[in-house]
Amino acid sequence: MHINLSRRLLLIGIVFFAALFVSMPAEVKLGAAVLKRPNVDIQIGNFSLQRKFDLKMGLDLIGGSHLVFEVDDSSFSESEKTKVMDGLKSVIEKRVNLFGVSEPNVQTSVFEGKDRIIVELPGVKDTKEAIALVGKTAQLIFVEVKSEEIEGKQVEVLSVTDLTGADLKSADVGFDQVSGKPIVLLDFRPEGGKKFAELTKRNIGKALPIILDGEVVSAPVVQAEIVGGSAQITGDFTLEEAKNLVIQLNAGALPASISLVSERSIGASLGQEAVKAGVKAGAVGVMLVFVFMIIFYGKMGLVADLGLIVFGAVTLALYKLIPVVLTLPGIAGFLLSVGMAVDSNILTFERFREEKEKGVNLIWALETSFERAWDAIKDANIATLVTAFILANPFDWPILHTSGPVRGFAITLALGIGVSLFSGIFVSRNLLRLLIRRENK
Repeated sequence: MHINLSRRLLLIGIVFFAALFVSMPAEVKLGAAVLKRPNVDIQIGNFSLQRKFDLKMGLDLIGGSHLVFEVDDSSFSESEKTKVMDGLKSVIEKRVNLFGVSEPNVQTSVFEGKDRIIVELPGVKDTKEAIALVGKTAQLIFVEVKSEEIEGKQVEVLSVTDLTGADLKSADVGFDQVSGKPIVLLDFRPEGGKKFAELTKRNIGKALPIILDGEVVSAPVVQAEIVGGSAQITGDFTLEEAKNLVIQLNAGALPASISLVSERSIGASLGQEAVKAGVKAGAVGVMLVFVFMIIFYGKMGLVADLGLIVFGAVTLALYKLIPVVLTLPGIAGFLLSVGMAVDSNILTFERFREEKEKGVNLIWALETSFERAWDAIKDANIATLVTAFILANPFDWPILHTSGPVRGFAITLALGIGVSLFSGIFVSRNLLRLLIRRENK
């Protein structure tokens, strides 16, 4: 038992200090000295891992732009509209990421029967450039690889053809009948099929790059002239990569114009004030909880406070690792989960008092109190997790909320409850075991 307890305490220490390392700011001033936290940069052969432990702030905390675009998809059938919206969302997400936005949020919605795309760009001040970037029509083109003599040297250059996304009817995921690997199936319009046949005829044995928004998404090698208006792109695709490529190709194949219907800017000063007020309220609330636990439960309350410190470090580390975009509703979800963590300790401590009054052994009373309080703790947390699931609406059910702030609240609440079970049942329990054994000596 002593060995098991020692190992558990060691595990708690490792988890706490690892979480503390991740959750600490990039720079910490200690008097005249400045302590900098290094980022992860691991390279072993072909494997590389780079990660910055930065806390992602939402639009309401650091300011930015909120753009709403209306999609003109009236010329498409209902089955095509889904492809259009998925394709537009994929292309817009790619563009705003290239724009350098720290944590963009792109959502699809329906307002008064019309499809819309909502784009949130935290930290972006130049909204005109962002609007121009998001609003341009996706450009899908096929190019040839040609050799040209430049300064006495043969150089391969890309030559744009007249075959574009406007000639592509649709793209779908298929599977190679021999290897079973995912492939991308292309279906051209009649005029596009003729262009493609001529293009493949004069490029047999050569690569035929496909470019979407200035980036080569695939460069298949032509094996023979392809007639009939259908083709396939083979390569070392995973199923997910093939699906993403189909979405990108359909975005070019089924372009839909979008128009800006709403633009709202949130000032950084408003965000900073919100952060200060939220942090201050949270700090005051947590301190009051600490004081309450010590006054009512003495040493056991102090142990619970240590568990809450572990809870805070692990939760913040998870926000950075996942990452979670922190918003004001998200902060509210975190503070509510602090209350849930304290609640589990209170239930256990009250059970412990009841067992202790019976005059039983303290170690037995502690173990019994945790076991008997577990049913109440489990039921309360499961009920809250179900509520968080409904608010998060991960499957986008139309009868439920799809609001970003509501989802932010639900996600931070659910994460907080998960960590609170770890801190309350595992961390506090083992620290209390250590405390009671020392008192018994």
